[in-house]
Amino acid sequence: MTALVLDGKSLARKIEAELAAKVIELTSKAGGTKPVLATILVGDDPASATYVKMKGNACERIGMASLRVILSQSTTTDELLAEIDKLNADPRVHGILLQHPVPKQIDERKCFDRIAQEKDVDGVTALGFGSMSMNEPAYGSATPAGIMRLLLDYGVSIEGKHAVVVGRSPILGKPIAMMLLNANATVTICHSRTQGLPQLIGLADILIGAVGKPRFIKGEWIKDGAIVIDAGYHPGGVGDIDLSAGTDRYAAYTPVPGGVGPMTIAMLMAQTVESAEKSLV
Repeated sequence: MTALVLDGKSLARKIEAELAAKVIELTSKAGGTKPVLATILVGDDPASATYVKMKGNACERIGMASLRVILSQSTTTDELLAEIDKLNADPRVHGILLQHPVPKQIDERKCFDRIAQEKDVDGVTALGFGSMSMNEPAYGSATPAGIMRLLLDYGVSIEGKHAVVVGRSPILGKPIAMMLLNANATVTICHSRTQGLPQLIGLADILIGAVGKPRFIKGEWIKDGAIVIDAGYHPGGVGDIDLSAGTDRYAAYTPVPGGVGPMTIAMLMAQTVESAEKSLV
């Protein structure tokens, strides 16, 4: 069979074009006020700086404004909380993104949860996760939301399928599991203590690789006809799933790069525009 390529790069371009038109209309209605995404970068991690720059560039592409807050490596939890409080109180800011990871001395969860829910466009707060899990209105974690949009736009059926999620991080593994469950999949969550991992992966109709280890999931573990979603990205342009033996056995798969990654930023932009619509109109 020839696998369907779930091309996140092309879909993200389409979404950005739609958002750009929406931002023009929104800005006009708001008397020239643009949607604003605030990004907080703590420390000097080069990868994090690159990701923040990419998000700022995406804002520019669709006509939004970005507000960059850069804090030193020695920043304390209290200092970061104070910055978040300022952004929460600023009516010009419609979305807040705290770049992960932060330096070790900072209580990251406490800082994530300080973000006002109406500005939590990256879907990182515990309150937002709980609301999303209960099928209540909330902004979803950006990467899981991007995966769901990718499946939807490519017409991949979820209802009744067995989805296996490898990874349980609070901003990827857990939220995508809940989103799939809300879409009526039967969901198995695997993690570092899971026994018989290859056998469980072999049962997956939909496989989500979200473990954060390069080529950890072997292609021979995956059954024929599976939908293969790789949410990992590592040096050398490889993901969490080893697809070096080929993809012809699968019904569909996400390439790395160009699959899930572009959708993460697209959904962050979309949710910021949605927040601005609620605030400005």
